[in-house]
Amino acid sequence: MHDLHEADRILRLVLDHAEKNKLKSVTKIVIGLGSVIEHGSEINPENLKFNVGTLARGTKAEGAEVVVKKIEANTWELEEIEGDK
Repeated sequence: MHDLHEADRILRLVLDHAEKNKLKSVTKIVIGLGSVIEHGSEINPENLKFNVGTLARGTKAEGAEVVVKKIEANTWELEEIEGDK
């Protein structure tokens, strides 16, 4: 469930970026994921990817390619957002 919470936070940032940059759609989201402990468990990259994709349904980010890269940190970061204007 903690993956879903972080996925929601990520998607909100992605959609905010899309609005500010007048994107019609988001085609790619690249997330750098370190060792993030949320509610006693480490966030699983595959679960995060799945949850971002699931939450994106019905938004400008629906169908976007979601890439999760391992980084050396105790946090996550949005590394790249691509889209169509």
